[in-house]
Amino acid sequence: MSDMVLVLNAGSSSIKYSLFVEDGSVLKLHLRGQIEGLYTRTHFEARDGSGTLVSERRWASAEPLNHEGAISWLADFLRERLDHHRLVAVGHRVVHGGEEYSAPARVTPELLATLDRFIPLAPLHQPHNLRPIRHLLGLAPDVPQVACFDTSFHRTIPPERQAYALPACVTTHGVRRYGFHGLSYEYIASVLPRYDRRAAEGRTVVLHLGNGASVCGMKACASVGTSMGFTALGGLPMGTRSGDLDPGVLLFLMQELKMDARSIESLLYRESGLLGVSGMSSDMRTLLDSRDPKASFALKVFVDAVGRQLGAMAASLGGLDALVFTAGIGEHAAPVRERVCRDAEWLGVDLDAAANLRHGPRISTAGSRVSAWVIPTDEELMIARHTLALIGCRLRGEMV
Repeated sequence: MSDMVLVLNAGSSSIKYSLFVEDGSVLKLHLRGQIEGLYTRTHFEARDGSGTLVSERRWASAEPLNHEGAISWLADFLRERLDHHRLVAVGHRVVHGGEEYSAPARVTPELLATLDRFIPLAPLHQPHNLRPIRHLLGLAPDVPQVACFDTSFHRTIPPERQAYALPACVTTHGVRRYGFHGLSYEYIASVLPRYDRRAAEGRTVVLHLGNGASVCGMKACASVGTSMGFTALGGLPMGTRSGDLDPGVLLFLMQELKMDARSIESLLYRESGLLGVSGMSSDMRTLLDSRDPKASFALKVFVDAVGRQLGAMAASLGGLDALVFTAGIGEHAAPVRERVCRDAEWLGVDLDAAANLRHGPRISTAGSRVSAWVIPTDEELMIARHTLALIGCRLRGEMV
C-alpha cells in the first residue's frame, strides 16, 4: 500500500487536482484533472500520469456543483477508485500568505482566520483557495492539510525593493510588495541546475507568462525582484488584468468617471489586459490567430511590457546570464517568445529560431552570451513536496 498526497488548486469556477504517489524518494504523478464549470455546467475529468483520460462526468445545468459539492464528489471518487492507497495529506495552493507566512504551514482554524484577512489583497483567488480547505476540515478532520503560499518565495527580496514610497501610517497596515507566482518560480529554481548550471548559480530572469503573468529576477535561484506587488494586479498586462497603472488613473476614474471601488475592481481585474486592449479575447492563442489590428496591437502592448520589465529586472540584477520562459504562453507561444527574445538582443540574447519553434528546451544559440530556455512549470509537484516535507514522509493517514 502506497502513501499519496492530494494537491488542490481552487479558483472561482474550477478546482484543479493532482494526486501523487510516493515511490521511494520520488513523487510520481498518479492522477490529474479538474472539476470546472462550478455553479454553471459542471464537468469532471481525470487523467492518469501519462495523460490518458480515465474518467469523465458532466452535470446538467440545472444541478451544477459548488466548491463544497465538488470536493465531496472528488472525495467519493478517490475513495472508490484508490482503495489500495493511503491519502496521508492534502496540499493547497493559497495565493496570499501576507507578512506572517514565509513558508508552507499546517492548516488550523487559527491559520484560516489569519488568511481571511488577506482576501482584499487577492480577491479573485484567496476566498476560493480557502473554501475547499474549510470543507475538508469538516469532511476529513484527521487528514493533515498544508497551505502553500505564492508569496513565500519572494521573501528574499531586499527590503528596499519590497517597500513603496508611502508614509508609515499606510505601510504599517501591510502595504508592501509581496510578489506572486512564487510556487512556479520555486519549481523553476529547483530544476534550473539540470538545464544550466551557470544560470542556476548566476543571474536569471524567469518570465511566467500565462493568463496571469509576471517576471522574477533570481540570483543563485533566490528571488531578488518581481513585477507583481501588493496584489496580483500589478506588473505585466495579463489576460483580463491591467498590470501597472499610474495611480492617477484611479483618481481620474473616481473623480471624473464617477466609478466606485467595486466598478474599478471589475474593470482592472476582469475587463482589462489582453481582453480590454483587443476588445475580443483574453486568450493569446486567439489573438495570435487573428488578423484584426486590435489583436495585433494587444500583442504589441504585451510584448513591450515584457521587454520593459525584463530590462528593469536585468538592471536590478546587475546583468543577465539566462532567460527562462514558463507557464501557458511562455511554454507554448513561440511567436511571443520570438518577439521577446528579438527585443532582448541588446541584453545578449541570440535566438535560435528553429529551436524556438520546437519549444526548446534551449532556444538560444550555442554562442549566445545569455542563454534562453523553455522550462515547463509544475506548481502542483512543488506543493506536494512541501506538503510531505512538512508532515513527514512516513506519516500515515486515512483515505478521505
